[in-house]
Amino acid sequence: MASFEIHGGKPLKGELIPQGAKNEALQVLCAPLLTAEKITISNIPDIVDVNKLIGLLQRMGVKIEKVEKGTYIFQAKEVNLEYLQSEDFKNRASSLRGSVMIVGPLLARFGVGYLPKPGGDKIGRRRLDTHFVGFEKLGAKFNYNPGEHFYSVEAKNLAGTYLHLDEASVTGTANVVMAAVMAKGETVIYNAACEPYLQQLCRMLNSMGAKIEGIGSNRLTIQGVKKLGGCYHRILPDMIEIGSFIGLAAMTQSEITIKDVSWENLGIIPDIFKRLGIKIEKKGDDMFIPKQKRYEIESFIDGSIMTIADAPWPGFTPDLLSIVLVTAIQAKGAVLIHQKMFESRLFFVDKLIDMGAQIILCDPHRATVIGLDRKHDLKGIQMTSPDIRAGVSLLIAALSAKGTSIIHNIEQIDRGYQDIDIRLNNLGADIRRIG
Repeated sequence: MASFEIHGGKPLKGELIPQGAKNEALQVLCAPLLTAEKITISNIPDIVDVNKLIGLLQRMGVKIEKVEKGTYIFQAKEVNLEYLQSEDFKNRASSLRGSVMIVGPLLARFGVGYLPKPGGDKIGRRRLDTHFVGFEKLGAKFNYNPGEHFYSVEAKNLAGTYLHLDEASVTGTANVVMAAVMAKGETVIYNAACEPYLQQLCRMLNSMGAKIEGIGSNRLTIQGVKKLGGCYHRILPDMIEIGSFIGLAAMTQSEITIKDVSWENLGIIPDIFKRLGIKIEKKGDDMFIPKQKRYEIESFIDGSIMTIADAPWPGFTPDLLSIVLVTAIQAKGAVLIHQKMFESRLFFVDKLIDMGAQIILCDPHRATVIGLDRKHDLKGIQMTSPDIRAGVSLLIAALSAKGTSIIHNIEQIDRGYQDIDIRLNNLGADIRRIG
């Protein structure tokens, strides 16, 4: 198990280029399964979860050619469906939550899809009902083997239908969309997720020949087609990494420019950080965060305590609540962080409290942060990363702290952040990979 040794208290300065979006990559990398033609995808992040999915697709028979760093050509001309019943498939797919995204395109093109219970972050209950109920309404038959935790769906012919999703699940919407693009007739998906990742997938599918309308809204209308072709697609910059860098700059009193952030796809992310008192400047498509010694949390108009909560897009993404929480530690004022979607994501705050933060964990979903206003420094400690976003939050805290911190289980961080230690060390950080 690898660890980070962090010598904190050093201000950073320089430019950062955000990686390609992890959450988009896990969706669009599965779209080539819909066609026998070549698909070129660029700006693919070099991170553990994405590389696991690429390896899984190769095992399934997809031909993959690396053109240059971050750019690959995929061709699913011959897919080995028998492999989907193998122990190797079960082991590989179960280690990656993103593996669920292969089921929709396999069902659309081949009439069958298989999946073991997928892995991923242990951040609470993450059900798959939305995926499989959607497949059933399109005409598929769903089976689950509780002994082996193995899912299967089969359908000779998918037929368009009206779907009112029980939750605006991003991966659930994406999976059902990929199944519906080749279903006979019209499919309407209401309460669809409308995150930029999903918009990107829909645009990619349309460039392959799909007919999807309503992109960017919560109501998608899909006219099924018989065949899809090849295309070129470029993945957006990762909004979660951009938000992480904003919090990092504030906590470490650093001057950082984040390049090519795709402002139009950030939604309210910059505004949420501004509510913490962080200055953010737009310079073309770049984001400049100036060095700030102090920043003050806003209150609501009636004077009540600021509350920041997650919500489906265009609300605030749950993936950045951990970052907002840690950033508030050195602010002036107080904020209530309300994590509505996942009940285990705030449990890492005990490590921050050990470092000297003033945080009250109200319940599994809510934590109140009373900012230190730079009157006290956090102190370095030993800790373990429980998931991707908490891991980076702990890294930000360690970089702002006095003394040395050790973060164990950094494989979690590597799952979502590409060469994070190297990139931050280039700006003046002191992070050493040990073990």
